[in-house]
Amino acid sequence: MVGGGQLARMTHEAGIPLGIRFKLLSDTPQDSAAQVVGDVVIGDYRDLDTLRAFARGCDVITFDHEHVPTEHLRALEADGIPVRPGPDALVHAQDKGVMRAKLDAIGVPCPRHRIVSDPADVERFAAELGGGQAPDGFPVVLKTVRGGYDGKGVWVVRSSKEAAEPFRAGVPVLAEEKVDFARELAANIVRSPHGQAVAYPVVESIQVDGVCDTVIAPAPGLDEELAGQAQQLALRIAQELGVVGHLAVELFETADGRILVNELAMRPHNSGHWTQDGAITSQFANHVRAVLDLPLGDPRPRARWTVMANVLGGDYPDMYYAYLHCMARDPQLKIHMYGKDVKPGRKVGHVNTYGDDLADVRERAAHAAGYLRGTITE
Repeated sequence: MVGGGQLARMTHEAGIPLGIRFKLLSDTPQDSAAQVVGDVVIGDYRDLDTLRAFARGCDVITFDHEHVPTEHLRALEADGIPVRPGPDALVHAQDKGVMRAKLDAIGVPCPRHRIVSDPADVERFAAELGGGQAPDGFPVVLKTVRGGYDGKGVWVVRSSKEAAEPFRAGVPVLAEEKVDFARELAANIVRSPHGQAVAYPVVESIQVDGVCDTVIAPAPGLDEELAGQAQQLALRIAQELGVVGHLAVELFETADGRILVNELAMRPHNSGHWTQDGAITSQFANHVRAVLDLPLGDPRPRARWTVMANVLGGDYPDMYYAYLHCMARDPQLKIHMYGKDVKPGRKVGHVNTYGDDLADVRERAAHAAGYLRGTITE
């Protein structure tokens, strides 16, 4: 697995019961997964020679992130190394411009968009939108086509004067309409090389300052037909793009009851962390099965409701005393910490709660995440 973050750490954990020998390419020995994986190579994933040396002897390569250069992945495939997902699929998660063009071509509903060249072009795009939230079409969303995550590389601009910052990176910029959405959803599916696929329940994803805060599975009050449409859409995207492994399709549910595709991720995803404790087979276990072309596991939920809440860094660098409170208060609570240094606002873990009463499950998750962060003290 290329990348040593928490996704690699939890994927490795899912492979342990199957006796899988897991090899990791990590930036530093302190990375989340590097702390727990036995076979760790420290190196730069952007260096082709490093990648080739790492891949030697591996049965299959998969990823903790989407940032390995596409041309390097093609070189690995040319060397005979199975890469899953392959570069022809992964480029759609690496490059938002490529993604939008492909989704348009296969008829997937998306926000209105186009590549823009400078702030004046942003103003022209806003004017083209018409009927926006303001007479001039603003605000609009600007995204660098490569490299953004967790709200980074994304700007909401209300005039051409505010639009200069995204162009300073020197990479193409995608402009999108700012969607009037009721909430954000995510459809998570897993697909194997021979075409078997499974779909998890569609979830609601609640963002705070551009970062995922809470995930509710299944999305409460979601029309059954619309939920089915979202799952079928994710399965079709996976098939059309040739995805192998886990695919997260982030969606907007609009105020008038439609769904639009926001982003794609071809790896285990924050919106699927609830599956560790709330599904028969977790996203991590199914990703492992998929990249090894093993039969996929049952994605159905174990409980009526499961809620995941991210734990962000706060005032508790030593979690032990916070554990005492949280575990005593809620013996059913599941805590997953990533072994990261605690820094304000940094994702350092998550908690999962489950049960039959949604209000109770949400309160328990919020309390535990808040206590671990230090924003709740009783």
